[in-house]
Amino acid sequence: MAAALIVDDSKFMRKIIRDSLESGGHKILDEADNGADGIEKYKTLRPDFVTMDITMGGLDGMKAVQAISEYDPKARIIVISALNERTIKMNDQAIHASAYVQKPFDKEELLKTIKGLLG
Repeated sequence: MAAALIVDDSKFMRKIIRDSLESGGHKILDEADNGADGIEKYKTLRPDFVTMDITMGGLDGMKAVQAISEYDPKARIIVISALNERTIKMNDQAIHASAYVQKPFDKEELLKTIKGLLG
């Protein structure tokens, strides 16, 4: 399947996302617990897709999505957040995520979103 990078400040949530993605046959290249690390790991690893939390300490997910998108306009970024897509876009018009999944999420919904994104 596809190689992923998980960016979320919650170790527990990273494990849930990892388990969900691995059960769908995806390979986890690495994890990051903040936006700045996520950006650096994206540049180094060049994953097929990234899952990105929005509310994190340090550099938040909105700024990380923007930075990754500027670095690689073809980056596939799935925002996984307790905030809904409308709230995110109201707060930052510049965010260009490929897809949005609201927490708590259903594993099958996440895998279906990824499958649609990867084509």
